[in-house]
Amino acid sequence: MENNKKPLILIVDDRLDNLQVLNDTLKAANYSLAVANNGAIAIEFLKKRKPDLILLDIEMPDMDGYEVCKSIKSDQETTSIPIIFLTVKTEVDSIVKGLEYGAVDYITKPFNTKELLARVSTHIELKLSKEKLETALEQLNQKAQELDLANKTKDKFFSILSHDLSNIFGSFNNLMEIWKFYKRGAPEESFVKILVNVENSAKMGYDLLVNLLEWSRIQTGKIDFKPKKLKLKEIVEGSFKLLGNNAGTKNITLSLNIPEIATIYADPNMLGIIIRNLVSNAIKFTPSGGKVEVISEEKDGFTEISVADNGVGISQENIAKLFRIDSQHKTNGTNKERGTGLGLILCKEFIDKHNGEIWVHSLPGKGSQFFIKFPNHKEN
Repeated sequence: MENNKKPLILIVDDRLDNLQVLNDTLKAANYSLAVANNGAIAIEFLKKRKPDLILLDIEMPDMDGYEVCKSIKSDQETTSIPIIFLTVKTEVDSIVKGLEYGAVDYITKPFNTKELLARVSTHIELKLSKEKLETALEQLNQKAQELDLANKTKDKFFSILSHDLSNIFGSFNNLMEIWKFYKRGAPEESFVKILVNVENSAKMGYDLLVNLLEWSRIQTGKIDFKPKKLKLKEIVEGSFKLLGNNAGTKNITLSLNIPEIATIYADPNMLGIIIRNLVSNAIKFTPSGGKVEVISEEKDGFTEISVADNGVGISQENIAKLFRIDSQHKTNGTNKERGTGLGLILCKEFIDKHNGEIWVHSLPGKGSQFFIKFPNHKEN
């Protein structure tokens, strides 16, 4: 047998002479055995161990074999264990009744050694083959799911490249055209307007490049993961500095409510990317004069960070799509800022790396609040 593990057979019979014959015969055939001399003991045994086969006597006091069989087959944990009835009865009705209760076979007493061993071996092999097949099917299903995700990942990747890069380069092409007209006396405000669009495209192109590089490193397993104890406020302040111009352009207030002593156990690069993406999104979807606030709190061994805005909000339907690689959900910001559709997916994968969580509370027209939660690990 595989890994030299002996199949386990549970014998349920109230007669000592039957138990002795079965014990001698099956042990000689290299099976492991367990014995119960009544149905109640057998059912109690099955709560602790699951045999590969049950040999079950029909004629027993208090609880006959039919009742025991019915109990075993009604339990999801034991229903797949094959049962062979042991009986002195040869009437067709008794045999049919046993099969109707879920038994796979029967053996008549007195036992014929060759018949006993042949039937036992057949049903154990059938059970083990079924388990192998179920395992193989489960593995195939897992591979199919992985392949499906890989295809969706590839489709997402090329969708981002084809759509967003074409927009970026389209803006630069427009700049060249406007430049020609400007040199011929076109109004300066038209030229300035297109320059702003090009600047936005350049920012988007940079964000796209950074996210794609980080994302591709995750997909290929080539990204370093080096969590350590960090001062959370410093990480968020660093993101505020990088995004200050974006917020200033829209007159958005960036507010920080994190204690000086607050720490978090995380990879500094990954945490920085997570915070920048969440704050950048909050700025993007908050109208001029709005507010974005980052708050942290210690809760039962976890650090919880929230990034809240009073912007346009997200519908429940679209919240379900935010972190899915197979969903195409992209919305322009309040100043027509465009996103890559990859930032939140990248955040989710980095957060998963930390065994953390991310979720959203949002109301359309009221604003959104993104929560992330990391477990706190003490450094050795």
